[in-house]
Amino acid sequence: MSNYPYIPHTDEEIKEMLDVVGVNSLDDLFSDIPAEMKMKGELDLPKSKSEGEVFSYLSGLSKKNKSTADLACFMGGGAYDHYIPTAIHHITGRSEFYTAYTPYQPEVSQGTLQYIFEYQTLMANLTGMDYANASLYDGQSAVAEAAIMTAQMSKKNKIAISETADPQSITVLRTYAHARGMELVIIPRDGMVTSLEKAKEILDETVGTIIVQSPNFYGYIEDMAPFVELAHSQKKTYIIQSTDPTSLPIMKKPGELGVDVVVGDGQALGIPLQFGGPYLGLLAFNKQFLRKIPGRIVGQTEDNEGRRAWVLTLSAREQHIKRERATSNICSNQGLNVLAATVYMSLLGKTGMKEVAYNSTAKAHYLYDELAKLDKVKVLTDKPFFKEFTIGFDKDAEEVLAKLEENGILGGINLSKINKDLGNGLIIAVTEKRTKEEMDKFVETLKEVL
Repeated sequence: MSNYPYIPHTDEEIKEMLDVVGVNSLDDLFSDIPAEMKMKGELDLPKSKSEGEVFSYLSGLSKKNKSTADLACFMGGGAYDHYIPTAIHHITGRSEFYTAYTPYQPEVSQGTLQYIFEYQTLMANLTGMDYANASLYDGQSAVAEAAIMTAQMSKKNKIAISETADPQSITVLRTYAHARGMELVIIPRDGMVTSLEKAKEILDETVGTIIVQSPNFYGYIEDMAPFVELAHSQKKTYIIQSTDPTSLPIMKKPGELGVDVVVGDGQALGIPLQFGGPYLGLLAFNKQFLRKIPGRIVGQTEDNEGRRAWVLTLSAREQHIKRERATSNICSNQGLNVLAATVYMSLLGKTGMKEVAYNSTAKAHYLYDELAKLDKVKVLTDKPFFKEFTIGFDKDAEEVLAKLEENGILGGINLSKINKDLGNGLIIAVTEKRTKEEMDKFVETLKEVL
């Protein structure tokens, strides 16, 4: 048998596979890996443990994590600690939803097709766009996929994205653009928002796409109208708005502003933080992009008995149809996350989602106002914000965050790690879950540590 009893293959099976590949040993198989990169000696694993012992050991490891059940969460940057109604967990656990994996066989996946159809409708209504797809992996890949889609439509080779967008989105987009031979240009910020003047300098006939995030990564609301006008002043130049979907019930819809494509992360729509994922990439768009989108469109029809039914109407990007000509070969329907977002939006409705937005905004402004009163807190801008804002101070941010955690508070994002030019400070998010007591404790702790 193999030296590693947890590997199921026998020595004979391993030799047979190596013979097919045409090498003599496992060392030969991995000969391309430099010797200094290879592990020396045995793996540091116990020889054997019972199932009960393994479960107990892993449970002990998991308890070392601190979650939002242990800390009052003021961290944001695209993932937020919103309240998730318990009904969502019950509905997503229904067998007609979670067992119907593929939407390609409508006769056995009506549950999946129905909630995708409902999700598309709700998301199109929320954003004010013609259509929405289902769906993408997360907000960052949604930015990249939308940028490539619009660049292909424009037949131009340059993409411009604001410096105030999510840094991870910029990094992912840079990878996509490099792989496709496209040029990525960063529009500099002016304070804590995008510089319109710099955007005007950058825009020429070679730019096919402009991307602006609002509310932006620092929490501030961008004035989208001038950027829409600027993009559309050039022939076949499109504008993408990356946004927080929870802001849309109380803000002007991107579709009303003339935005071409809307992207974002749907995590705030009833999806747990889950230590970083999986999440839900949003993509809503105007009709002209319908056959260029990554993802799929579900439509409503009737069966042979005249009953309402759902089918996969459009899957122009799917690799099983177009393969190398597919729009995208990495996007996948985040099934249960789409379902959770659909249930969340349906359950709260227009009134409930407005309440979440208003409460988050009111509480964020309360905390901001209280922090601004502290002598050693720097107000970095007076621009309007939604549920997230940025403050500065002279003390090392890691020391401040450590003190906040000691007091049961997950304090926010270290500003200097995002942009060293902005110095020490925090990007702070406030949702409807945060209480006055938690916010007051945040203020008192910060006052003490500063």
